[in-house]
Amino acid sequence: MRPIRVLVAKPGLDGHDRGAKVVAAALRDAGMEVIYTGLHQTPEMIATAAIQEDVDVVGLSILSGAHMTLFPRVLALLNEEGRDDILITGGGILPKEDMDALQAMGTGRLFGPGTPTSDLVDYIRTWFAAQTQRSA
Repeated sequence: MRPIRVLVAKPGLDGHDRGAKVVAAALRDAGMEVIYTGLHQTPEMIATAAIQEDVDVVGLSILSGAHMTLFPRVLALLNEEGRDDILITGGGILPKEDMDALQAMGTGRLFGPGTPTSDLVDYIRTWFAAQTQRSA
């Protein structure tokens, strides 16, 4: 079975990427192929990279408070390109009610500070296995 391909991105003006780098390393250690786009990415840059790299998952790390704008924008851009098969997940400083609202819009599970990276690894593996079974 091929490795799960994950794009880890830091959208917006947030300049803190330690958490994104920790997550990227954990996913890589779990056997996933990880592309890290670096800081200050626009939603358009993230969606373009996700399509060009043919990823299965986009993980957004947002600490700036702009999550209610950035998550839906990346989701919309991917949907416009017919790539609604890409899981949009992520984390940061996200209030529970915002996580619920974003999931209702179509994102996957979102993670707050202090979440063990193993929770994210397990979530992505479970999601990918379900997608693989559907397409088989």
